[in-house]
Amino acid sequence: MQLNSSSSRTRLGLVIAASAALAATPAIGSSQPAEGATVSVQNQVIQLVNVQRTKVGCRALVLDARLSRAAQAHSIDMAKRRYFSHTSLDGRTFAQRIRAQGYTGSLIGENIAAGYPTPKAVMDAWMKSPGHKANILNCRYRAIGVGSAVGGPYRYYWTQDLGG
Repeated sequence: MQLNSSSSRTRLGLVIAASAALAATPAIGSSQPAEGATVSVQNQVIQLVNVQRTKVGCRALVLDARLSRAAQAHSIDMAKRRYFSHTSLDGRTFAQRIRAQGYTGSLIGENIAAGYPTPKAVMDAWMKSPGHKANILNCRYRAIGVGSAVGGPYRYYWTQDLGG
């Protein structure tokens, strides 16, 4: 089992707006406090992950509905309950959340981020972080689920759950 946690909380000072990405996410000022990811946003992150993996000779990750449910629920929970951690406020670890969704693969991992408004911005940040980058480029992973939510103090919350 791969456990990788980054305790740093990075906030993006300048909002870099890509119209296509922003169109796929809820607008700032939305009346719904913790909106979830759209399929478009999820697919953009997966595409960016697979571009990076291809560069190092890893096979592309495939979307797994169980990992997606775990990732999406965690992003929404962090936004609604205003925290940023791999451990939910009720004490559940990412491994427990993933297993609760029925994923049984022998290798699991999680990347989280907050404050990044677009798939490109969050992927750039993950690729600059050695631990997150190692998860993304681990060729033993075969599947991915992505979640994102808008709300809370960091405004944008992201989760990647990985399985192999």
